[in-house]
Amino acid sequence: MDRLYCAHLGSGGELVLIKSEQDADALESAGVRGSIDEPLALVSLEDVSLGYDSAPVLRDVNLAIYPGDLVGLAGPNGSGKTTLFKTILGLLPALGGTLSRGCPLANFGYVPQSAALDPQYPLSAAEIVEMGAYGRVRSFEIFPKKEKQLAGEILDQVGLRHLASKSFFSLSGGQKQRILIARALMVKPKIMILDEPLSGVDEVTRHSITDFLINLTREKNLAVFFSSHDLEMVQRVADKIVRVDKGRVWLEAGKRAL
Repeated sequence: MDRLYCAHLGSGGELVLIKSEQDADALESAGVRGSIDEPLALVSLEDVSLGYDSAPVLRDVNLAIYPGDLVGLAGPNGSGKTTLFKTILGLLPALGGTLSRGCPLANFGYVPQSAALDPQYPLSAAEIVEMGAYGRVRSFEIFPKKEKQLAGEILDQVGLRHLASKSFFSLSGGQKQRILIARALMVKPKIMILDEPLSGVDEVTRHSITDFLINLTREKNLAVFFSSHDLEMVQRVADKIVRVDKGRVWLEAGKRAL
């Protein structure tokens, strides 16, 4: 069962059902939490099986991600990391178990492993970032000034405002990855999901991107869920780790949590 919203305990101990986006937004505005001491999970999986055409790739996945969490997903290529991400993002249905989201899918920022962008179109770095606002801007609408300002601020965050007018396809691998992260931030996410964000970049860029992801969780209270086949790096960076291999899933604490 895949539910967009979920239930939580109210201040008087009563069970409150979140049935719509309006309910979720109203509860958040009122400062309602999942319990007195614990925030509402942005995404929660309980005994979830996932895969394709009723053929599970991973079984019995149990995971909850909260605001400010930095979660690493580690496993070899082909182990099911991208399948897990696609299930969380609603691109694939869960085959079993319960998947709940504590905020609308519109609040999920996604950086795919390979962006489906056609190099024949001369898109600038700024235009790629602005794509993240398309859910808020109608297709026939002139791109609002406030959205352009936000895109500039996000380009500042990733340190690439000086490349705003450059062709995206002329950028280095590390610069492209930062622009795609900026595009996901333009969504105004509560949780960022990044599929192999450090693949194909040099060591200096790897450290720069991981530092940036850490800052997002610490300073912006965003949740970040990223994947990598580099277990040593994931252990060094993440607060908690989801390990996947040969259909098995298990959780570990990262060194930052120790």
